[in-house]
Amino acid sequence: MDNTAGSSLYPLYRCKVLHLVRHAQGIHNVEGEKNSKAYLSPELFDAHLTPLGWQQVDNLHKHVHASGLIKRIDLVITSPLLRTMQTAVGVFGGHGYTDGVDAPPLMVANAGNSDRAAISSLNCPPFLAVELCREHFGIHPCDKRRRISEYRPLFPAIDFSQIESDEDILWEADTRESNEDVAARGMKFMNCFANCELRSMVIVDKSMIGSDSPTTNYPGKIPSGPDLSSEAADENNSEVLKSPA
Repeated sequence: MDNTAGSSLYPLYRCKVLHLVRHAQGIHNVEGEKNSKAYLSPELFDAHLTPLGWQQVDNLHKHVHASGLIKRIDLVITSPLLRTMQTAVGVFGGHGYTDGVDAPPLMVANAGNSDRAAISSLNCPPFLAVELCREHFGIHPCDKRRRISEYRPLFPAIDFSQIESDEDILWEADTRESNEDVAARGMKFMNCFANCELRSMVIVDKSMIGSDSPTTNYPGKIPSGPDLSSEAADENNSEVLKSPA
């Protein structure tokens, strides 16, 4: 889940620690595993988590508390998609929300077909939604976000102030963002936080795998079950089509 600091030119107090977390299983992962063409379905627009996805969230939530990692997180950054925000607040948020508490909940009850109780924003890091760390833009409806004005009532304690447009103006129905453009966007995102005072941040969106096994890594398989990204499913489907009969 993170990269340990090995030999480095810089002392730890001058370094930032990034913990990279992929969203849990979404409904689009299940359908895409069966048939990659399912990613083109409007019914998968802004896909939410599956019951298995929520089990993955619960397991990782227990791990970050048991390992003590939750106490070392200064900020949780999430892309503004339903499945990523559900993962972020479920893993790093507080416990059950109680009506009448001064602080707004991170997520209201049953947000995004979750059938889950509200999640408290107490005793947890702040949450920030950032457009730059989103999934590939374009073509697949599951990767298109809702209006920010629709998300705010569902995730009241997430800070959406860094997102300029209420509408998703980055997603295009007939153009898929290239890997080169995604890489450039990723560098822009990293540069945005290069000079901030934060020491430890969580970024919730795409899967990234380190070369070592630090103590804060979740020991289980995340996610378990069928959970290919849309790009991986498309590549697998292409390989099948190319294979000789």
